[in-house]
Amino acid sequence: MAEDQIARLEERVAWLEKHVTEQDKVMLTQTDELAKVREAVLAIRERMNSRETPLDPNERPPHY
Repeated sequence: MAEDQIARLEERVAWLEKHVTEQDKVMLTQTDELAKVREAVLAIRERMNSRETPLDPNERPPHY
């Protein structure tokens, strides 16, 4: 292999390593955000299930 070919391959490997590192950071951030969303959804479900009277889809809001 010529030296310029090796240099190009090394550049590609370096770029790919940087890209993988950046993707890992994004995935960790998304994992944290997903966990927060799951907690929020569970909290909303618990509040909805603990209501004394279920919501009536045909009931008009009080401001009508």
